Amino acid sequence: MKVIFDLDGTLVDSAPDIHAAVNAMLVNEGQPPMTLAQVVSYVGNGLPRLVERVMDARGIDMARHLTLTRATLAQYTNGPKLTRCYPGVPEALQALAQAGHSLGICTNKPEGPALSVLHDLGLARFFGVVVGGDRLLVTKPDPAPLLLCLQELGGGDAIFVGDSEVDAETAQSAGLPFLLFTQGYRKGPVETLLHRAAFADFARLPGLVDAA
Repeated sequence: MKVIFDLDGTLVDSAPDIHAAVNAMLVNEGQPPMTLAQVVSYVGNGLPRLVERVMDARGIDMARHLTLTRATLAQYTNGPKLTRCYPGVPEALQALAQAGHSLGICTNKPEGPALSVLHDLGLARFFGVVVGGDRLLVTKPDPAPLLLCLQELGGGDAIFVGDSEVDAETAQSAGLPFLLFTQGYRKGPVETLLHRAAFADFARLPGLVDAA
């Protein structure tokens, strides 16, 4: 079985770093900072869309979108390292790998920063494939990145593990079962997302994969 994971809000809580990067960009623009909750509400469709939502909320000219996206990415890359694994993630990944499952990442985060996070947190060794949000011309919820990840893992039976409406839609569009981590960046109630099973504790994940 191939087990493919979303990254932000699923394996790692990266919101503090994203929040810091957005606020550093805003301060440089002479804008007041945003709350963590507000920034988290914009997460899910990749960095360009996040910056677009921030700019829209502050009435910043969209002609500067590319410039401010690059500035936010630079702040994220060079800023404080506050991202942490959710409890139980390394142990769950170890158990899945020992059980013979092939693991991959499909994220809307740009591939370079995604790989950096995985290396910084000691998770890179678990994943044979990482597909970032800048690999293709489309991002999740388009199924193409998820299907590319599965293809690069060798194809076959697979399951997608994520935390959000975007992830649920991506899995459905790709025709893959979806496991929902409930402690991430989901916007609405659990019951509004199509999923095979939901979990809040990563100790349950290996059993849910085996039952899928």
